[in-house]
Amino acid sequence: MKTLFKPLTALLCSTLLLTACDKPAAPLNSEPAAAVSVAVLDEAAEHYVKLVLALGQYDSNYVDAYYGPAEWAEAVKQQPQPLPELLAEAQLLRDALQAHSETDAMLKLRLHYLQRQLTALISHADTLQNGTAASFEQQASELYDTQPPQQDLSSFAPVLAELEQLVPGEGSLTERVVAYRKNFVIPADKLQLVFERAIAECRDRTLQRISLPAQENFTLEFVTDKPWSGYNWYQGKAYSLIQINTERPIDISRAVDLGCHEGYPGHHTYNALLETELKQKRNWVEFSVYALFSPQSLIAEGTANYGIDIAFPGEQKLAFERDVLYPLAGLDPSQAASYDRFLKLMARLSYAGNETARLLLNGEIDEEQFVALQQQYLLQSEAEARQRLRFVRSYGAYVINYNWGKDLVKQYVEQASSEDERWQRFISLLSTPKLPSSLAW
Repeated sequence: MKTLFKPLTALLCSTLLLTACDKPAAPLNSEPAAAVSVAVLDEAAEHYVKLVLALGQYDSNYVDAYYGPAEWAEAVKQQPQPLPELLAEAQLLRDALQAHSETDAMLKLRLHYLQRQLTALISHADTLQNGTAASFEQQASELYDTQPPQQDLSSFAPVLAELEQLVPGEGSLTERVVAYRKNFVIPADKLQLVFERAIAECRDRTLQRISLPAQENFTLEFVTDKPWSGYNWYQGKAYSLIQINTERPIDISRAVDLGCHEGYPGHHTYNALLETELKQKRNWVEFSVYALFSPQSLIAEGTANYGIDIAFPGEQKLAFERDVLYPLAGLDPSQAASYDRFLKLMARLSYAGNETARLLLNGEIDEEQFVALQQQYLLQSEAEARQRLRFVRSYGAYVINYNWGKDLVKQYVEQASSEDERWQRFISLLSTPKLPSSLAW
């Protein structure tokens, strides 16, 4: 079959990537890596984009966004590349790039980005080819460039004990929590109003710190029957489609959370800055595609969740919800402070969700046991737990990107002492090729 790429041997043996393909391979680390050129990276980047698009033909979730040349996307549809060939090309391209090094700070980040993104692509392609999902730990390492901490579920008992004392009512703790949260659900006829006001506030606060393209914009939609609560579908040219899943009741705290996470200074801001700073200004074509199962997602989700804290520091989120959103939703503002305390405790249970996913993906529990553990340790209703099951079955270890990703971003940003410096460090994550393993650079 004719490949949509130039012949691979020609690519890898060109003077751009390998200068001596006719020589025997040198032992690993036997000599210093050759300096990489911009031309090398440009050629490799184009090849990487086409490999991502090709792999997207085998997994509809894989290509989260693409706004590069339309003919590249059309080519992979008209001429699908066999998985074994795709996998071999990705491995050779990654290996060729690993033979190079760079001292310029941005080019070093770019080279590392392509290497790690290709490693994730190879891992995902291998999984699709074999038909067997990788373990939780392997996914974390190969897809997301990290290894989150592991905690025994019993370690969450003290938090559950605190919630036992805090949440009123009768029945099990899970039943009481589910009943309590119903008091803070945004009425269906108020959703549009509340979300538009929350996103507007998130945007105003973000624009005080970050310059976005003048034409940037988004469309807000409410949808159902999704495994996620919200999603940003970035379209390119600083435009996003933001969808909010109304399948389950949405409580008042989620308006700011999703407004920041999906919009400002989260995914919409992140993608707009990458497109502006890297694709347009530097012509780095690899930033015209977003491979979902990749290290980039840990930075994307981590900054989106930390973005809530940096946009609404201290008690500012509580104050805005109490003074503005509660009245708009027709909820009692006098309950805002107590609900905020409850939510802070609930957030400490987040990592229990990583452990239930770990157990399920590693085959240590079945789906019904997963649902039961979600109810026991995450205090979810059965419907919420089954929605989470759908998410884990669809996205695997992706769950770590939300909490562990946020904690890694927090550690990086809060090395700075002043608010201005913290914002600068945060912006650097939104506009450079930094990945989890390059955060320490």
